[in-house]
Amino acid sequence: MKLRICHLYPRELNIYADRGNIAVFRRRSAWRGIDCEVSEAGLGDSIDPDAHDLFYLGGGQDRDQALVAPDLVATKGDALHRAAGSGAVVLAVCGGYQLAGHCYTASDGSTLAGIGLLDVDTVAGADRLIGDLALEVELDGESRRVVGYENHAGRTRLGPGARPLGRVIAGAGNDGESGFEGARRDRVVGTYLHGPLLPKNPWLADRLISWALRRRTGRDPELEPLLDDLEAKARQVAVGRAGRRSG
Repeated sequence: MKLRICHLYPRELNIYADRGNIAVFRRRSAWRGIDCEVSEAGLGDSIDPDAHDLFYLGGGQDRDQALVAPDLVATKGDALHRAAGSGAVVLAVCGGYQLAGHCYTASDGSTLAGIGLLDVDTVAGADRLIGDLALEVELDGESRRVVGYENHAGRTRLGPGARPLGRVIAGAGNDGESGFEGARRDRVVGTYLHGPLLPKNPWLADRLISWALRRRTGRDPELEPLLDDLEAKARQVAVGRAGRRSG
């Protein structure tokens, strides 16, 4: 088996150690004897929706998002819609999450158009939502606690075509009010969790790998269990910090 990943804008959208998520995909695949092929697509590069089974869009500073947004719409938006429509996985984190939605409105009223992969809109708030964040997430009928770090001014609201990634246990989440974090549509996942996200959440990493391989092979893969004791300890530390923050 081969896991085919396309890392979108790795130079511009990598402010929160997002390459760590790619490293997790590579390593957890290699430990199972699965070849992991990672391609990069930057400014001006078109993408083939059939050439990859998982697309990754990370976070960046405001100036980088402003640079990337028109290129994302013009050169990659349609292909990502076609890929997602045929079962490909899209993971969009922080700024990437905002650009995967319809629009981001900054504090000065200026707007960045997104690609509408997720039915969400984001408006900048007066202050930033910062700190450890813990969620209860259910995927494919299985529930787990997922943790990470949030640092965003955006207040993201979900439309009827999206559902939350998870319920906030501790932290702010999408807007600090709704009690939800992230958004999902089919195998498209958007979230504010970074730091990076996947090293502390191997269950989520494996779920995304499984979805991507399912698209490639047409069947549910049997992923060999891995020893994740260290990752579990890191997750528990993050849960404890998030709980103290909320308390």
